[in-house]
Amino acid sequence: MLKEGTKAPCFSLPDQEGKIHTLEDYRGKKVILYFYPKDNTPGCTKQACGFSERYPAFEEKNVVVLGVSKDSVASHKRFQEKFGLTFPILADPDLACIKAYDVWQEKKLYGKVSMGVVRTTYVIDEEGMIAKVIEKVKAADNPQQMLEMI
Repeated sequence: MLKEGTKAPCFSLPDQEGKIHTLEDYRGKKVILYFYPKDNTPGCTKQACGFSERYPAFEEKNVVVLGVSKDSVASHKRFQEKFGLTFPILADPDLACIKAYDVWQEKKLYGKVSMGVVRTTYVIDEEGMIAKVIEKVKAADNPQQMLEMI
């Protein structure tokens, strides 16, 4: 994982509408950048819906929420429409951002080892520095935890 107090890696990724987002776009705002394994899975859906429900409260605090997974723009669009998500979810099928933030790791499930996205949340400050790293995120609790932390 990247460490608190280090410069956050830059990224340039499309959201569910195909609009490109870069970290530089959000200079002057706090950014919650959360990485999740897959659209339309139970944990990822709880996490995304939790952030969506609380999004107005994040906006009031001048905080941007961005979700990132390796799913495609089309998959993100279906996910957003199905659950009425109100914030950008970024597509990283090439794993460039996912690897830059060191969340592409070995995972074990039922004794089977594979590579995948480890659910992780980064808080990036107004100057583009990593202010907080939350590893081993509990999907359902993460949105409220982040709102209280900010």
